Formats: sequence, C-alpha cells, structure tokens
Amino acid sequence: MKTINFAEQNTIINRYVAELRDISIQRDRQRFRRNLERIGEAMAFEISKTLNYSTKFIETPLGTASASTEDDRIVIGTVFRAGLPMHTGFLNVFDHADNAFVSAFRYYKDKECREVDVRIEYIATPDLNDSTLMLVDPMLATGESMELAYHAFITKGQPAHTHFCAVIASQQGVKHLQDVFGDRNDVTLWCAAIDPELNARSYIVPGLGDAGDLAFGEKL
Repeated sequence: MKTINFAEQNTIINRYVAELRDISIQRDRQRFRRNLERIGEAMAFEISKTLNYSTKFIETPLGTASASTEDDRIVIGTVFRAGLPMHTGFLNVFDHADNAFVSAFRYYKDKECREVDVRIEYIATPDLNDSTLMLVDPMLATGESMELAYHAFITKGQPAHTHFCAVIASQQGVKHLQDVFGDRNDVTLWCAAIDPELNARSYIVPGLGDAGDLAFGEKL
C-alpha cells in the first residue's frame, strides 16, 4: 500500500487543514464544512493524475477536437456522517461518479470509554467490480472503521483500485492499514496530515476534535 502525506508538500491543502484545526475558526460550522469540501476537491484533483486515460474525439460546432479523458469507472464511497462534506468535494471534481454510502460508528464497550469498537449498520452501493473506489472519511484514527467500511463495500464487488482518503490520520491508523494491505499495489492511502498519537479515547492528537460534531453539531 502506497501512502501519500500532503503535509510533506507545500500545497494549499495545508491552509485548509490549519483552519480545520484552529479552535477559533472551527466554531464556524459552515467554514468547517467548506474546508472539508475544499480538501476533498484538492485531493480528488491529485488522485485524477493517477487514473487511466485515452484520447476521445468531440464534435464541436466548427469541427472535431480531441481530449485525453479518464477511462476509470469511479465510485466515491463515504462513511456517514462526517464524510459527507468531503464526499461533496470529491463529487464536485468527479461529477459523473457513482456513489456508495456506509454507516459505521464507534461505541465504547466500557464505562471508562477506553475500549472502542466499530459497527456497520447500513450500506448502499452500486456494483464495485473493476471500479476505482475512492473511500473518503476525514479522520483515520485506529483505522478499524475504514477497514470495516472497505470490507462492507467489497461484498458488492472487487474494485480494480481503492483509494483511502483521509484529512487527518494517526500514525497508528496508517500502520493498521499498512498491516492489513501490506505490499498490495491496488491500494493507496491519501492523507492531508498524519499526527503522532491517539489519546485514551482513541481521538487523534493534536487532531481537531470530533469532525462530525464540528460539521453538523453535537449528537446525543
């Protein structure tokens, strides 16, 4: 599995991530959602460079033009609910893509909130066989929800290539996916930033907090 960390590059993505983290700016939910969306757009553009292309011919009012356009059948897969703004960003770029959704949520098995598990409740997806799957979820903490979402999706077909797309990942989450997918060349992980650790409740540190709550309001 190949891993790309945009924090190691000088791109505008770093500005969007900085605003997502900033406790004074992130209080503006609309701006928080828009920054997730903008990171999705920028990341989708970078992923577009890795797709398969061929030349097509287009009839214009005055003649024939040629264009090298992608051949991949793209499916954008998203984990509810925090993934929705990032999904919108990807769909702004790949506006012809098919879409897939899965509900994966974490819950604590103990009163101290130290033992975390993940459950899948809902899935809606087209046929994924031979597709290019872009699985987007802003936070890659332990990596378990991303892995479970992937395994839920591939019950509907085996993609030709899977792109895992996160805004902020923990080193532990990255290692988890690396352990799961090993040296497979049909899997790529894209991160806007990779943070060093998880706290006792499995939140990324320094991270940004709860992306879903910051985007949509606190839940019960």
